[in-house]
Amino acid sequence: MALLNVFLGQYSKNVGCQNSVADLVTPEFFDGIKNQAPATCEGKGALGSYPEFGRTDTKREVAAFFAHVNHETTDFCSIEERDKTNPYCTPKPQYPCANGKFYYGRGLIQLTGNGNNMDAGNAIGFDGLNSPETVARDRVISFKTALWYWMRYAHSTVKQGFGETIWKINGAAECGGQNREQVQDRVRRYTDYCKRFDVDPGPNLEC
Repeated sequence: MALLNVFLGQYSKNVGCQNSVADLVTPEFFDGIKNQAPATCEGKGALGSYPEFGRTDTKREVAAFFAHVNHETTDFCSIEERDKTNPYCTPKPQYPCANGKFYYGRGLIQLTGNGNNMDAGNAIGFDGLNSPETVARDRVISFKTALWYWMRYAHSTVKQGFGETIWKINGAAECGGQNREQVQDRVRRYTDYCKRFDVDPGPNLEC
């Protein structure tokens, strides 16, 4: 479970909480996710090697993170965006797109865009601009980019309600009445995990 240990330990410093993530994210928890996906899923193997989810602020945050990850990948089944025709390249001097590279969604939170790939690569230690495919091919990098994105954009909004984390993950593509079915699927997954963790899901479930 090396990968699980990375996840659990990466953000454990200076965080006070009542429950460790390891208490919540058990092997049985992972098996429950894994068993929902068919054996042919390309991302299924990632479930067997997580570092230690470490400690997060609350049970709600663990529930929210996994709700989004499972929605984005359909229970760890799709670790690359199905539509691979959009390069998602926004030319900027600080984020020069590599020739022939596409930055469509990859990984457990579907990291998208040349800017996010470069910033995540710089933070984690891979060449996000020239080798964005690493996010889908390397299980540890796939998980670390999800954590990187979560801690950078969503972590600070958890106490504002699950709906705010939806906004941070997919913004205008789903919020404000757009793609309500997608929003409801995220909320369904989140409330299910909250029930498993015996915690109230809180207010503001939709964005």
